[in-house]
Amino acid sequence: MPAKVVEYYYDFSSTNSYFATFLTPEVCRRTGAELRWLPFYLVHAFRHNNHSLDKEPRAKLAYFWRDHQRWAKRTGLPFRMPSIFPIKSSQALRGAIVMQQWGKEQAYIQEVFRAYWERDENIAAPAVLGQIAVGLGVDANAFLRESQGEAARQEVIRITDEGIKRGVFGAPTFFVGDEMFWGKDRLDFVEELLRKSDEH
Repeated sequence: MPAKVVEYYYDFSSTNSYFATFLTPEVCRRTGAELRWLPFYLVHAFRHNNHSLDKEPRAKLAYFWRDHQRWAKRTGLPFRMPSIFPIKSSQALRGAIVMQQWGKEQAYIQEVFRAYWERDENIAAPAVLGQIAVGLGVDANAFLRESQGEAARQEVIRITDEGIKRGVFGAPTFFVGDEMFWGKDRLDFVEELLRKSDEH
């Protein structure tokens, strides 16, 4: 087991997770850390904390969207506001669990984020997820059957509940050991801590 591990809690409905999903693997590559993808059902966490996007001030939401445009320019990642937001991400999250068996977890996660945040596709629709599976060389029917199954459902619930117990309240959230970082703009701290571990 690698000495350095980044645990990454993400949700496809999270704008900031979109950026983090492409930035985090690069941090891990530079530092030699293992990346563990943890699908996190953000709606459940919001309910747990009695939080709703509807309660956010309009000015704050407007600022967020402008800031996302800045990040798109800085990173070179295409970004557009999807026509359906927020979106139900539960089956897409379960799909990430299923894709592990085919060794396509990261490719699937990144492709779902691209579908939603770049191409404005409805990732709550099984047909869209099935097409993503086909694009990755996986049988759509087998993928959809397992992503709708109880085993994948229970695993996402387990990961989400465990994350909430650890203090996760939003996405993206990262853990390096017991140290928690929230937000794509905290990846510099993640990388700093990983590099410090090389000094010991």
